Amino acid sequence: MLSPRFSHSPFKHLIACAVVIFGISSIHTQAIAQSKSWPDKPIKLFVGFPPGGGSDAVARIIAINLSQMWGQQVVIDNRGGAAGTIAADLVAKSPADGYTLGLAHVNALSIIPALGQKMSYNAATDFTPIVLLGITPNILIANVDAPAKNVKDLVAYLKQNPGKVSFGSAGNGSTQHLAYELFMHMAGTQALHIPYKGSGPVLVDLMAGHITYAFETMAAATPHIQSGKVIPMAQTRTKRSAAYPNLPTMDQLGFVGFEATAWYGLMGPAKLDPAIVQKINTDVNTILRKPEVQAKMAEVGAEDGGGTPAAFSKFITKDRNQWAKLVKDAHLQVDLN
Repeated sequence: MLSPRFSHSPFKHLIACAVVIFGISSIHTQAIAQSKSWPDKPIKLFVGFPPGGGSDAVARIIAINLSQMWGQQVVIDNRGGAAGTIAADLVAKSPADGYTLGLAHVNALSIIPALGQKMSYNAATDFTPIVLLGITPNILIANVDAPAKNVKDLVAYLKQNPGKVSFGSAGNGSTQHLAYELFMHMAGTQALHIPYKGSGPVLVDLMAGHITYAFETMAAATPHIQSGKVIPMAQTRTKRSAAYPNLPTMDQLGFVGFEATAWYGLMGPAKLDPAIVQKINTDVNTILRKPEVQAKMAEVGAEDGGGTPAAFSKFITKDRNQWAKLVKDAHLQVDLN
């Protein structure tokens, strides 16, 4: 005869299995219920740059439309500094419940990692890519009283005045900064780089004449170009933007292969519920198809947005690898302090 311990063991095992299965089922049911009810309160959207720049402009276009679609306010929280990595870190450390999102940006997810800098997050594993919002060239812009107002004359002037001509950027390690560094490398000259904490302050000082030149995102620069407060000289995608069909690219001006673009997307913390990811992705793709939204995005120079989460993830990886190659080939050394 079996002892009581062994005679009850199969029964206890069945009970234990049932408890585990019930627990997993309950968690899964709760997750489904949560994703179906989401969002039932306001969502915070971290933006890694101050108001007035391209990132902020794109974020607000999407936030306004999502707020209307969801019946819940999408609140912009601008956390400028450190080339956008402060905001990215806040997203990485937030609960993965869908109520904290971030404006994914080339600086924090591509350039800084490509530079091999030590960060408080892992760009490849600490985020959930959701959707690409748009790609924009940088534009080389000048103060209206700048001594050179085209690229050929600027290169000559820089060589006559090495280390004296001021260029602003949105911060050390930003795409604007690397565009400047690439220009210096390919032109074989030097200038005076002045880093700011975002595009807004750069443009204020450029228009005031405190700095003379800057590479700026098309999103940030466009309103001031249209108002005549800054002068556009060239754009930095190898193909011309539809928004600026008459503005030459750096590549067309003799800087062969010059490519230094910015991009924007939506991301969440790692392990974000796939159902929530898909809902956000679907809704943003719907928004990006609206003619009025397309017109607003075109005004700030953002193109080629939309697509699946998987496509956005692959895009980020490819972009990060391309920046790493650029840093290596151009022998760029960037101090982020």
